Amino acid sequence: MSPAANSFLALELDGDGAHPAAWRKARHTPAELLDGTRVRATALAAESAGFHVATFADGSLAPASSGPGGRDIPGRLNALQRAAFAGPVTSSIVLVPEVDTVYTEPFHISTQLASLDYVSGGRAGWLVAASDRVADAAAVGRSVVAADGLGREAADSIEVGRRLWDSWEDDAVIRDVATGRYIDVDKLHYVDFESAAGYSVKGPSIIPRPLQGQLPVLAPAGLLDGEQLSGDQPTAGAADAVLVSAPTPELLAGEIAEARAAAPAAAVIAELDVVLDARGQTAAGRLAELDAHTPWQSSRARFVGTAAELTELLASVLEAADGVRLHPAVLDVDLEELAQLVLPALRRRGLLAPQQPGSTFRDLLGLQRPSSRYAAESVPSAADN
Repeated sequence: MSPAANSFLALELDGDGAHPAAWRKARHTPAELLDGTRVRATALAAESAGFHVATFADGSLAPASSGPGGRDIPGRLNALQRAAFAGPVTSSIVLVPEVDTVYTEPFHISTQLASLDYVSGGRAGWLVAASDRVADAAAVGRSVVAADGLGREAADSIEVGRRLWDSWEDDAVIRDVATGRYIDVDKLHYVDFESAAGYSVKGPSIIPRPLQGQLPVLAPAGLLDGEQLSGDQPTAGAADAVLVSAPTPELLAGEIAEARAAAPAAAVIAELDVVLDARGQTAAGRLAELDAHTPWQSSRARFVGTAAELTELLASVLEAADGVRLHPAVLDVDLEELAQLVLPALRRRGLLAPQQPGSTFRDLLGLQRPSSRYAAESVPSAADN
């Protein structure tokens, strides 16, 4: 991708915001976390603001959020469910759930993401995660995977997903009323994958090939570096986009350059926490008030300041990166400032790609729709002659 005019902005929509005390400033009831009202409202607000991509962190095994008195609110939908709920109610924003690759069945990941691509009309992606949490391992009865094995597990899961998406050729569904055939079985292909982690995946997928052919895969920079697929196949190109951060915003340019050099074909997305002046309070004052309840610890670069200052920072970052993913401290507060002041200013400068209803995530990233890897291997059946 080229920078500037083709750049995009992503917004993390998980919970009440990136700050652990964000719930204190939220405007929803606990019930709205369970019935989808919250997902609908935030996804539509992000789309209306002009964001190109919405991401959903996967905290399904963790407490949903905390309410008054520190009580947990249980039962939040997981990231894939929230993204799927947002699919039919939005028209242009890309929906990218974070899905773990270590303690989640790769076959299920593949089919659920393919379903999301259908529900969203080709606006789906996959944000790869590799959990190192003991609780996640215990939830599925597995021993904890060591840190040096996380990249391999992620690489294997991505490869399984890609093979399963290709296991149906694009024209495998024929719906031939005359012969009573729904599927051309010669255009379904057998996947036989053996992982070094001890699992295997057999057979074709259970649903047709996704609308995009292959969903774009996003991964944290460094996760897949130097990893090999089971069977000693290299993972080059496994991620279509990499996410990078730095200790401070000033250091982002260097991290972006390193990521670009390591994966020249991948889009580079910068990560940035955001706290803005809002509602008569300075950003620093807002942050101090929130930190007084629960200190905010994050590995991402953090911006604290005015909307005008953030606009200048984003303009600078987008000269090097293909996109930026923003993590607002308090979603209900910071999103208003972003929608009213920051995104309009960036659009007036011509720095952002246009929103295009009906386009796909691959279109936004400048990726062609690939053919199934198995299509060239197909042999016409006698019934098709």
